[in-house]
Amino acid sequence: MINRRGLAALAALAAALPSGAGAGAGAVDATTGALRVDKMRSASVPGEVAVGIYLPPGYGATPGKRYPLVLLMHGGGGSERDLARFAPVIDQAIRDGRTPPLVVATPSARRSLYMDYRDGSERWETFVVSELLPHLRASLDVSSAREETLLGGWSMGGLGSLRLAFKHPDLFGAVAALEPAIEPALTWDAIGPRVKFWRSDEIYQRVFGTPVDTAFWAENNPASIAQRDPRRLIDLGVYLDVGDQDLLYLNQGVEFLHRVLFDAGVAHEYRLVQGGEHVGSSLVPRLYDALGFIGRRLDPPAWIDAAVLATRAAMDDKKRAAGLPVEVVDPRRIRGS
Repeated sequence: MINRRGLAALAALAAALPSGAGAGAGAVDATTGALRVDKMRSASVPGEVAVGIYLPPGYGATPGKRYPLVLLMHGGGGSERDLARFAPVIDQAIRDGRTPPLVVATPSARRSLYMDYRDGSERWETFVVSELLPHLRASLDVSSAREETLLGGWSMGGLGSLRLAFKHPDLFGAVAALEPAIEPALTWDAIGPRVKFWRSDEIYQRVFGTPVDTAFWAENNPASIAQRDPRRLIDLGVYLDVGDQDLLYLNQGVEFLHRVLFDAGVAHEYRLVQGGEHVGSSLVPRLYDALGFIGRRLDPPAWIDAAVLATRAAMDDKKRAAGLPVEVVDPRRIRGS
């Protein structure tokens, strides 16, 4: 386990790291990953798209080895360079065995919300699904299996990763969203001032139309997608994280989505981080924890052993005696739902 002093050192290192630090190509050494930047031309979005790529320690040393792939989406105002901030904590999670070695890619998506715009002028969802994924699979030693293709992100990137995963659960095995910029609402009319003060009308209208197409907004709202057909998400690993001091009140939206998933019985992890803010050094240990979730999805722990099964059987007898139903255990569903 990484201790507080180690996390503080990682936070300081991440803050001090220049945006191009660690850039390189080819085989990567045994203890530290490397970064490179790919440039892509796209039929879906204007201009050139830069993609930051993290290659794990030892990448390229074993011919034929395929690594899990994580698309890690940056927040509003960020870019592919943000990946360099978090490379040290990814290294640490791999060294500690929190996650197996994996490749991480961060596309520079501007302030797109990772959306296909209502007017069709920019199609970022299409870019990620139809262009970026094939490019990464063709140019890197990464797995093409759904179970080893994962999403993550923070703030705008947390929103985008949830939307992409919820709309395409056939493509992604899990999503880990940190402080996702989601609204605590199922309909456009329910959005209040605690959201609109930080997301401008200009952004809403550029993405969702002028005036906002409320049906199109609902089609792309993670909570609305989850409520419409939660069965589609039953095989998707979902991790939600937000600080209880979030200056954008995103704890309200994340709690709302948690309740939608909980009430539908969809298994997921939800962390309300005491003292956590939207910015600052808390993101480093929170990403470390999220990588632990990704690691458990890629290599599930043997938590259900003979002792657990025996205890379950004893409790089932007590439930029957009390007239309570005994559920068939399904780890994809919340018990008792």
